[in-house]
Amino acid sequence: MLQLNSIHHIAIICSDFQRSKDFYTKVLGFEILAETYREARDSYKLDLTLKGQYVIELFSFPNPPSRVSRPEARGLRHLAFEVNDVAQEKDKLAAAGVTSEEIRIDELTGKKFTFFEDPDGLPLELYEK
Repeated sequence: MLQLNSIHHIAIICSDFQRSKDFYTKVLGFEILAETYREARDSYKLDLTLKGQYVIELFSFPNPPSRVSRPEARGLRHLAFEVNDVAQEKDKLAAAGVTSEEIRIDELTGKKFTFFEDPDGLPLELYEK
């Protein structure tokens, strides 16, 4: 068995680098650790941290293919973020122009959660601590 320490990062490929950069930093609150343009690939790589922990690599590539996400497709289903108050954070999303689903209750844990999407339709979740 492998001896894994933690999840190192999550890689996301976006269709519009500036739009996704603004969403992940200005709406979700990630901080930029590093931003690199790779001329040979005509590609950006943005390293994002959350409370000092490296979490997301945001990439841009010319003409990336679309990924099917609905109905439930095989593969990564969604990315979930823990929050203290789902309703409060849902209101902040709405103030930023981001639509989210109605708040639901996880029948297994009794915790509140809601889903929303990033600019490319990647399903994201807020899950109450």
